[in-house]
Formats: sequence, structure tokens, C-alpha cells
Amino acid sequence: MQSSEKHMKLELASLDPAFRVKQLANYGAMVDVDPNVPPRRYYRSGLEMVRMANVYLAEGSLENAYILYMKFMTLFLEKIRKHPEYSTVPLDVKSVNQVKLKEVMPKAEKLKQRLFDQYTREHARYKDFEAKRKIAEEARRKQEQEDAKLAQILQADENRQDGSATGPHLMNTDNWAVTPSAPPVDGVLYPDDFAKEPSQAPLNQYKSVPPPIPPKPVQENVISDVFPPLAGGLRTVVVPATLMGRFLTIAASNTAKNIELCGILAGRLEQNQLKITHVIVPKQSGTADSCSTNNEEEIFHYQDQHNLITLGWIHTHPTQTAFLSSVDLHTQCSYQLMMSEAIAIVCAPKYNETGYFALTPDYGMQYIAACRQTGFHPHPNDPPLFYNVTHIRLDSSSPIEMVDLRR
Repeated sequence: MQSSEKHMKLELASLDPAFRVKQLANYGAMVDVDPNVPPRRYYRSGLEMVRMANVYLAEGSLENAYILYMKFMTLFLEKIRKHPEYSTVPLDVKSVNQVKLKEVMPKAEKLKQRLFDQYTREHARYKDFEAKRKIAEEARRKQEQEDAKLAQILQADENRQDGSATGPHLMNTDNWAVTPSAPPVDGVLYPDDFAKEPSQAPLNQYKSVPPPIPPKPVQENVISDVFPPLAGGLRTVVVPATLMGRFLTIAASNTAKNIELCGILAGRLEQNQLKITHVIVPKQSGTADSCSTNNEEEIFHYQDQHNLITLGWIHTHPTQTAFLSSVDLHTQCSYQLMMSEAIAIVCAPKYNETGYFALTPDYGMQYIAACRQTGFHPHPNDPPLFYNVTHIRLDSSSPIEMVDLRR
């Protein structure tokens, strides 16, 4: 485990348990409703939100589950009612949502208590850890003081030895004749006192002192099971390597006619990774540079039956390179507003290109969400509105199911 991660765990555990739970609830309340996104899309996204939360809960990722439950409740108990088209939402759609709310609210309350209990245990271990650390630090400080005193004694002894050895050479001893064994007289040192090497007993006595026993290091695993902090980055989207080739096969007849084809990327959440498992090709209409879906209810019904969440979309550019047009940017914005990790895959068979794109989170999303133009229209290129995503992973072993609803 890296030191930065350990430090963050310690910081989290040091916080008051109630404060940590409150932070999660605040994060879950950070939901905004874009009046330009149809409310029906929010209702669809809400169901997928609950599906992901249930997966997180089953996998033991309690914090992520709690945040998603809170987002769902904030969205449909408060925010969605402010949408200008809220009154147009069919009653049957609202009723399904109400059933989910009754299911989610007690789950969130129980989860809140579980998190509080977990944080309380972590905080207790943190306090125990800090007490042991302070004891070890005090022992280390005392040992350093004792070592410093010992060093001073040794240095003083060496200074005395050096001063005694050089003192007699300052005297004239040519005519002295003193019995070698004569002891000092009246405290005055005579030359014969140095006939032998001065005793090293005192110095050896100090040098033979065993080195100080270092304090027992503080155990690093005292709170090693502290729940890791919420991931700050985007979750990985796993893309089956065969997906693009199989989609191009389905699109071949359209490509031959110079007509775009689009599909919905759907899948599941597993171990905090979003895995694309299905490409749903809906009934649609297309041109050489655009395509639009028809009868979205069929898509929703299929996803509900197979417990799938929307992870983005894919479409062809029969005669152009792989990029996002102005219309594509608005389409991608609607997906990315629902899920930050949503991607757009563009296949350009004429140029043998495949692009994996998303709107830039620091500029593109805000710019396109605020743009009210429709159809093809110019957008500035600098700063860039979209980029080649890095949060995807091509997997040659992942299967993909192609679902063609046009048949």
C-alpha cells in the first residue's frame, strides 16, 4: 500500500463518524436537472442508478451504494419536480419511480447506520493508533536525549585524554631522574607517570555500553482495514475487442448506401468497472451524416428485462473520418449528463478508423449543455470540446451480444 493511500486512510479515520456520513449525504445531494434533457431520460437514468447502487451494495462497496441511493432520492423527491416538463411525464412512469423510492428509502437508512457503525470502529482504531504512536514518539525522544548525553560524556572523556597526553611535553625533563614507579607527588604529574600508556578502562567502559534498543516501530496495519476513499476518477469502461467488427457487419448494408447506423452500448457494473455486454440497435432513420432512434420504449423494455445500464452509444461514419460532429456532440452530452463515463464510439470504415470519444469535462460539457442550436451548426475548436477517452480498456476475452431491434 502506498504511503499516500495510508495517509488518506488515517485522515479519513481521524474524522468524526457523524461528519463522514454527512459528507457522503452531501455528495449524494449534488444532483442538477438540465431543463433541456427530457424528464423521461432522468426517469430512465434513475432506474439504472438504483441498479448500480444495488450492485455496489452486494459487492460491499457501501459508500458508493449510499451515494447513489442519496442521488436517486434527491433527484426524485426534490429536483425532478422543478423540471419545466415534469407534468408531461406519464403517470405509469411516475408510479414505477414511486415504487423504487419506497424500496430505496429504507435501504438508504439502514446503510447509513452501517456506515456510521463502521466509521465509529475505524475512529476507535485510529485513536488507539494515535495513542501508540505518541508513546513510541515519546520513547524515541527520550532515547535521543540519552544518546546525546552519552555522546557528550564520551567527547568530554576524549578531550581529557588528549589534554593529559600533550601536557608533559611542555616541561623540560632532560635532567629528571624519578623512579618509574613513583606516584604523583602533591598532585603534580611527573614524566614517569606516563612511562606506560594511560589506562583506557573508563573509555572502554563507555564504549562497551550496548547500543540503545530502538523503540518498537508503530504497526502500520493498526487500521489497515479502513474503507478506502471514494475514487476520484472515472470508472473504467471495458469494451469487448470484437464489438466494433461485429457492429460494422450489421451496419454493412447501411454503409453501402452511405447511411449512418447507430446503436446503444449497454452493460453492467462489476467490481467498480462498467462492462459493455450488449449493443442494442434500435429502429432508426439515417442519412449520410446523421441518424436518430425511433421507438425508444423498445430499448428501455429490453434493458429492463436484462437488467442493463446505458454506457454510451456507437455509430458509423460511412464516408468520413472518426470524429464527433456538432449533432454528435449534443447526442453525447445527453448520455454524459446521465453518466460521466458514457462514451461515444465512432467507426469510419472507409478510413479504417475507430474513435472513442467523450466531451471534455472542464469545458465541452458546459458549452454543449448551454448551446441551444439544433441541427448542424459551428462550434469553436479551441479549447477542444471532445477528446479521445483514456478510461476504456479493450478486452479480447469479453463477449458481446448484438441485439437488432429493427427486425
